[in-house]
Formats: sequence, C-alpha cells, structure tokens
Amino acid sequence: MEKKSVAPKVVLTPEQAEAAELISAWFLHLNTQIFVLCGYAGTGKTFLVDYVVRQLGLIPGESVAFVAPTGKAASVLIRGGSPAGTVHSLIYTREEDIEVNEDGEVIRENFLRFVLKERLPSELRLIVVDETSMISDEILKDLVSFGVKCLFCGDPAQLPPVGGSNNLLSMPAFTLTQIVRQGEGSPIVQMAERVRRGGHLEYGKYGDCAAVLSERRISPEARTRLLMGADQIIVGSNRTRARINAEIRACRGIPREALLPIDGEKLVCTLNDWSKPLDAEGNFHLVNGILGTCYNVREQEDGLGQLDFLPDFLPDPVTDLPFDAGVFTQGRYFHSYGAKACLLANGTLVHEDNFELLRRFRVKKEDTICRFEFAYAVTCHKAQGSEYDSVVVFDESRLFGESASWLYTAITRARKKLVILR
Repeated sequence: MEKKSVAPKVVLTPEQAEAAELISAWFLHLNTQIFVLCGYAGTGKTFLVDYVVRQLGLIPGESVAFVAPTGKAASVLIRGGSPAGTVHSLIYTREEDIEVNEDGEVIRENFLRFVLKERLPSELRLIVVDETSMISDEILKDLVSFGVKCLFCGDPAQLPPVGGSNNLLSMPAFTLTQIVRQGEGSPIVQMAERVRRGGHLEYGKYGDCAAVLSERRISPEARTRLLMGADQIIVGSNRTRARINAEIRACRGIPREALLPIDGEKLVCTLNDWSKPLDAEGNFHLVNGILGTCYNVREQEDGLGQLDFLPDFLPDPVTDLPFDAGVFTQGRYFHSYGAKACLLANGTLVHEDNFELLRRFRVKKEDTICRFEFAYAVTCHKAQGSEYDSVVVFDESRLFGESASWLYTAITRARKKLVILR
C-alpha cells in the first residue's frame, strides 16, 4: 500500500504562538481595524503571518491581499510565495486626460492622477501590509478608509525612509524579538542582532557566509573578485556610490569615454513616475528605487536619451523610455522634475521647450522624462525594501546619526552571503 505523505507539523515558538493568538483574536472578535506587528530580522515575522492567514482560512489574492509600498518590496513577497502587489495597485485607479489624432495616436498627455477606488472587492477581509514604515500618512489614510482590517508589519530597527514616513511601528500591538530556529544558525542574522543591540562587529569571518574586512588590506585582485561577485553593493554616500560604480564599469571593461550606459548595465530609477506602468496589469510603476537592466540605449537631442528598461523582478522590459542623459555626461541632471520629452514625426526626441524643432515637425507623443543612474552600488536608503543573495557593504554608518540603524538595514539586505568593508 502506498504511504500518504504527511505535511510537517508547524511548531511556533512561545512568542510566535502568543502573537498568532492575538492576531486571530483581533481579526475574529475585535472591532479595531488595525493590528501592528513588529519583528526584527530572523524572528520569523513573514512565517508567522503566513501561518495565521492559513489558520484563519483566508485565501491569498481573494479574501486576503498582500501589499507593499513599492514594486521592489512587493517582489520580495512574491518570491516568498505570496501573490502580492503594491498599495497603489490595490486602492487606486489611474486616470489620464489625453488627446489623440484622427489615427488614434496619442499626441498629448495633459495629466495623470491616481483616484481612490470607490470600493474594494467584497470578498476581501484582510489586507497584510509589509514594509509599513515606507508608507506615507496620506496613503495610510486612504488605505484604512475602506474599513477593511489591516495587519501592518515592519522592522522597527531599520532606517526610516527619507520623508513621507509614519509612526505606526512606534505603536506595535506585538513585537517579535526572539530569533527563531531558522535564523539561529545564520551568521548574517546574528550580526544584525548584535548591531541592533548596540554591539560592535570585529574584523574576521562569521561562519562560512559572512565577514568583516579591512578595505585597505585586501589585494586589488581580491577586491575585484569581491565586487564583481556581489549581487548588490551598498554604500552610505553618493560620493562613494559614484566612485564604486565607476570602478565596476572599469572592471567590466567599459571604456572611460563610454559615458552613457551600454546594453546590460545595471541602473536604478531616481524619480517617481506613476505615469509609467511596468507591467500590463498596472500593478507596478517606474518609481524611485526600482533597479533593473538597460538595453537599446541611444542619445537624442537636448541632453535626452532613450532606452529599454527591464526591472529585476519582472519578465518583460518597458521600451523607449526618454531619460535625462545629463547625469551621465555632465554629472548633473539637465531637465527639471516633471519635464516632458516630445517624440516628433521624424523619430527625433526633443525637450518640450525646443520650439524650433516643434514648429517644423508634428508631435506624435509627449512623455515625462525619466531619471536613471548606475546601480552596481546604491545607497542603503535605495536598497531598503529589497533583498539580495550576495551583498557587499561599504560601512559608512559613521556618516549617519542613527549609525546602528544604518548598518542593521544594510546587513539585513543580504540573504546568503555578506561582506562588510571598513
């Protein structure tokens, strides 16, 4: 007789069991709309939430929605097995006022705005929000206006984002502090915990997957292998970011005179542009902090360029994006926030103020000018909300008042391998 496989029994720590009981009681019996669950790295916060959702009989994508503030943060949930999207895609619809010609071609985009939906699906009973600290007060107000119960989750030890944050994590209903079995043997989690508690990380190896090294004592060859092998390099200052990005490009054999990105280079978006969806469903948009790879890069008039951009968490690229080439060629942006590029009938891309060319050719389309920069190295704030298998951190925590939070946030971006350089 064939033996039936038995699903392994889920064993919670006493702390997790207490949190699970409180969340279930809140969801089933209390009238309060919000439950705030805090959890430090390695405490099993995501595992606990998944367990509670299953115990309550909720169905992801139907009776429960998993959301995050940004596409990159939502992609972490998706990779963990939860169908997820952004807060914007759940509660807003996009409205555009456009003009088209007799052939149906868009000739002008007058404005775009996000309008709060009238209602959410009637079967939706719970919204689970990850990376809560990155949600602004305005969006939080819109989210709770639907009256659906919201389970807000976050790590209170991470850096607060630059502007637009809220204080929800300062008022938790429960905080997970005990490192669970899955994390007890992880040197990365142990390092993060030591930093969170105010401890110092000495030079040396931490298990077989982490190390703290002196930047001055490693050989040039070892440094090159280290940097080229990292999935992401995290720094503190923009000056260091520019220096490391230039170093990586040189290691990749890219000529110094090749100022613009070439095919296959890693870029980060540095400007929120909610008018540009990244996928057909409109769940993700080209916003500040989105990382990806560029292709088909070409320079145009007026310090503009065009490129195709493949986000690192989506299968298909967004094509023909106009971008500000000035930061690559002159070290500064040429075009102001919200400036438009005009695609002319002859295929030329010009800035909206180039009246000479605009008079000579019909404008087929206007589009907001994007901003990108090289992203082999990014600042810790840009990396927040993302995770990578292999991370190299240039420890510049001394530059920040909340030095422990900075280093803790940088460390917890690494899943499997971590090297800290001082």
